[in-house]
Amino acid sequence: MKLVRDKIPKIIKDSGKSCVYHVAGPFEYEARLYEKLREELDEFIKAPSYEEAADMWEVFRAICEMHSLSLLTVESVAREKEKKRGAFEDRIILEVVNESR
Repeated sequence: MKLVRDKIPKIIKDSGKSCVYHVAGPFEYEARLYEKLREELDEFIKAPSYEEAADMWEVFRAICEMHSLSLLTVESVAREKEKKRGAFEDRIILEVVNESR
């Protein structure tokens, strides 16, 4: 069992096949979304592409919506964090933080 896009059952039916599915309740839906995000990330790691990035984006969008988070606000917060703390463009790997100066 896995979470699939909304039109997949119809696509399967239109291809002459049949399938069995159910609509997830809130707790299952949340768990399946996180599982799907991991799956899509693994696929992107194996073969980076716009297609795989779009799949991750769609799952991320659904997760934000589930938690009533606006994507515009998420992007705004990300830009503010970038201004204050930077991005990941310089490829910095922090190895140790020494407490004494």
